[in-house]
Amino acid sequence: MRGLTLYARSRRVPTALGVAVAATAMASLLTTIFSDTGEAGSTVLVLTVLLLVAAVTATLGGPDDTLDRTAARPWGWLRTAHLATALGCMLMLGTLLTGPRFGPFGSVVRDTVGLLGLTALGAATMGTARAWFLPLGWTLGATAYPGTGIVGEALTWQTQAPDSRPAAVVAAVLAAAGICSYVSRGPRPRTSSENI
Repeated sequence: MRGLTLYARSRRVPTALGVAVAATAMASLLTTIFSDTGEAGSTVLVLTVLLLVAAVTATLGGPDDTLDRTAARPWGWLRTAHLATALGCMLMLGTLLTGPRFGPFGSVVRDTVGLLGLTALGAATMGTARAWFLPLGWTLGATAYPGTGIVGEALTWQTQAPDSRPAAVVAAVLAAAGICSYVSRGPRPRTSSENI
């Protein structure tokens, strides 16, 4: 158990969990105050999931990039368990622990899986410090310009109805690409200018 505790502390998991709980509580409170139906709208849902993903982003890299590249630990299994635990916590925070409903549940799952995969892909290609750029930009674009048609639904997959097939395909592809690249390679090492 001590190894897992050290791993969680080195990845700033307690801080990220606190931020995720605070973001969910704030979104829940705002929904309770401003919603007549007791259910969060699609924009609030997407932005809440984005905040939860941003909190997870900080945990995808440790303080020592060279340690993440050694064979002393089974990093692939640790990274897989890390992403699975983050996914489970985000789904629980987004759907089960709040008074107002963040739903429909299919949208919560699709958005969470897709944005977490996109963040993991960003961590593997751009590094942990910049991993949140892609989810933020894509989500803000999707909420500002709702798309129609197959291409529009694919490009704005976060804001589509839960039964949208193009949205589900894009989210699944992003999740698979992100998880595979992050689990196999880990986060991109920081450059010397990022360490300052």
